[in-house]
Amino acid sequence: MSAASAAPAVLPVLDDLRLRLTSATALERLRLVAEHFPGKAVFSTSFGLEDQIISHLIFANGLPIKVFTLDTGRNFQETYSIWNKTLLKYEQPIEVYFPRQESVQDLLLAKGPNSFYESVDNRKECCYIRKVEPLNRALAGQQAWVTGIRAEQSQNRQTMDPVEWDAAHELTKVHPLFDWTWEQAVAYAQENSIPVNPLHQQGFVSIGCAPCTRAIKPGEDFRAGRWWWEDLSAKECGLHATTHHDGPDPVVEPVPAG
Repeated sequence: MSAASAAPAVLPVLDDLRLRLTSATALERLRLVAEHFPGKAVFSTSFGLEDQIISHLIFANGLPIKVFTLDTGRNFQETYSIWNKTLLKYEQPIEVYFPRQESVQDLLLAKGPNSFYESVDNRKECCYIRKVEPLNRALAGQQAWVTGIRAEQSQNRQTMDPVEWDAAHELTKVHPLFDWTWEQAVAYAQENSIPVNPLHQQGFVSIGCAPCTRAIKPGEDFRAGRWWWEDLSAKECGLHATTHHDGPDPVVEPVPAG
């Protein structure tokens, strides 16, 4: 079934979810997702602050939402560290999807290990192999995809809805922290002793692959730390298929050490 034909069929569900999620807490939103899509809801984590909060809500409340991550093979060591701490704290599984070995081998043989610095096309090719294709496998057969997107992260994301139809993957996409502020997320993590990625203390707000992510300066755009050598309009890897956003994000202070 095509995305165009699938969307109208799920519109009543989307409208109902939007209505019910408007005044709900993040935990209530996740409970509703589990209720609407039993056994078919998944959450993708990259171990950033927002994702750690959602993982906490899922694990601490025993919600039947599968948690998974994408290991691109180029992650920060700090990301692996917080991944391990999360497993130890909650004793719950986090499924992992890797890029296809043959695709990575072919890319490195043809273009070397750092081709993504040479052009936008090369970078998007690397993102597709390491992130997009594994994500497609992770979402195959699912009905709902939970993310850590917040409206405050960019002007473009402020125009999104907390519940959306994802035409690319033909499923419902839910952002339970959509209306949270950065300060609210930091406070919640501290109050609930949630493991926080140490990269946040160094000024990282968006955490991706190590060669392609840097800390941002006060007042810089949320995406400024991703693929900083490119024009802003190109700064998407394809996971969320959003258009570029303009203007600075709110000043983001590092997460205090807990």
